[in-house]
Amino acid sequence: MARGRRIQRGAAAALVNLPKVAVRPILELSKRLFLALLLLLASTFIVWLDRASYIDNVRGDGVSFVDAIYYSTVALTTTGYGDITPSADHARLMNAMIVTPMRVGFLVLLVGTTLAVLANEGTRTIRDMQWRQTMRNHVVVIGYGTKGRSVINTLRRHGERSDKIVVIDNNDVSVNEANLDGLAAFLGDATQRELLRRAEISKARKVIICLSRDDSAILTTLTVRQLNPGADIVVSVREKENVPLVRQSGATSVVTSSDTVGRLMGLSAVGPELGSIIQDLLTAGTGLEVSQRQAAPQEVGQAPGSLLHERVIGIIRGGTLRRFYDSTASRIETGDQLIVVRRAQNSDVLIDIDSDD
Repeated sequence: MARGRRIQRGAAAALVNLPKVAVRPILELSKRLFLALLLLLASTFIVWLDRASYIDNVRGDGVSFVDAIYYSTVALTTTGYGDITPSADHARLMNAMIVTPMRVGFLVLLVGTTLAVLANEGTRTIRDMQWRQTMRNHVVVIGYGTKGRSVINTLRRHGERSDKIVVIDNNDVSVNEANLDGLAAFLGDATQRELLRRAEISKARKVIICLSRDDSAILTTLTVRQLNPGADIVVSVREKENVPLVRQSGATSVVTSSDTVGRLMGLSAVGPELGSIIQDLLTAGTGLEVSQRQAAPQEVGQAPGSLLHERVIGIIRGGTLRRFYDSTASRIETGDQLIVVRRAQNSDVLIDIDSDD
């Protein structure tokens, strides 16, 4: 399915970053150990087949197969006791040309790689624990498609910090793209409770679900609500008939994507200018934008229509929305939240490429 891209003019060109293949540490260590054992066996057979060219300086009874294993182990680990040594010139040459490179390869495979894997996994585990301990009142966005990206761009434009936004997606490419965008991300199915717990869903302030399938959105909403009874949950669904199911599952707000697009197309058909205004309000960074903010102290007592450079279309007072035509919204009071239409403040020009999702 095609995905939208948000391209910022004047941005520097970046090299492609391919997604990393997830590797299980135990499997990776097992592979390295197997290769190290192959090197050890190869060295053992080299010594055993040419055993007449080696001297046991301690026993003086020749070199057995066990001695060959012992010599190879000591040689490859660079211990070097010196009790068994090559005596013939060609044996010493083979040690210099063959056994020494094998020794280096053995150390790189078994020691260097093992330490690197353990260090990386240990660092990642520590960072994960620290992140989970400090993550509070964050926003979880489930689904990093076109809708999810637009949601995060809008949240950022309204002051949400990137380190307080967490992405969950079941596509590894999307997770890598979220990381490149400076976001913490989890790979997996958001209907799984353990994954949601690792994303600290129980401590989240808001959860935004932008999945492509309505059945997945309903199940995810139900699971999230069970884990976090107090969070605001905003859900996007394709079909209007699924809205009651999503609300019953615990959604605070439901947006019907197909119905919204249909209404916009209908308004554009009624009047292109009307459709342009609505499209302008929905497009970030250009023309007009809708915003919600705290009423400033100097605005208290004023009529909403007296504000300069903004048009108040709603006031949130005591958790209740009062629209501009409501008689109780004739004056701004302390603690009010204002919903305003204003000129977009971002001077950067962003271009949206339409897509199916």
